[in-house]
Amino acid sequence: MNLDDFDVLSFDCYGTLIDWEAGILEVLRAWAQEAGSELSDDELLTAYGPNEAGAQRDSPAALYPRILAEAFVRTGDTLGISVSADWADKLGASVPDWPAFADSADALASLAQRYKLVILSNVHRDGFAGSNRRLGVQFDAIVTAEDVGAYKPADNHFDAIDGVLDRLGVPRSRLLHVAQSLFHDHVPAKRHGLASVWIDRRHDRPGWGATPEPSEEYSFDMRFPSMAAFATAAREAHPDA
Repeated sequence: MNLDDFDVLSFDCYGTLIDWEAGILEVLRAWAQEAGSELSDDELLTAYGPNEAGAQRDSPAALYPRILAEAFVRTGDTLGISVSADWADKLGASVPDWPAFADSADALASLAQRYKLVILSNVHRDGFAGSNRRLGVQFDAIVTAEDVGAYKPADNHFDAIDGVLDRLGVPRSRLLHVAQSLFHDHVPAKRHGLASVWIDRRHDRPGWGATPEPSEEYSFDMRFPSMAAFATAAREAHPDA
């Protein structure tokens, strides 16, 4: 695949640009410690991931803070540790505090010189606004779960991208999807026939973390360990940009 063949990059945000595992763990770790639990970070994330996906599947129209709170309660049930309403609300309100990966802002600034940038995110508008301040670029379009009434890996975000491309005046063949989550993004991208890049943020760690293991067919056309590596490859594909 030649990165010069694309004009628009659509991004997952949480897990790809924003370190959602670090943000979630900030709350889960404190809750577990208060309960006297010695569960490891990986054990907490592994318990949490399927519960968030389940909450999203069961309540596709709910705003993301509600999803986070419900997923936390379900995680507590899974682990046999009670989650109070205060703890659930704390996780629900935490999205704007989640840190960006160290390379995200610079990589996006570089990519913006060569491509139009679009967000396809499993979050609400207000939550993404807080995260966007950490990313430092103006996206050409933003599609959230709040906008489409569903959470990836449902098809709604990828159905909505056609309208975005029409407004940008770019054919679908010139769109490249960029994401960390095989489960949330590369499965539906394959269903929709989109080229995609896997940003393998967990390349140096075992397991799936907070992202469920995909049970459906997926594919990706290129794989990079970081946004920095992807941006470098894009610069090399556009030497005159």
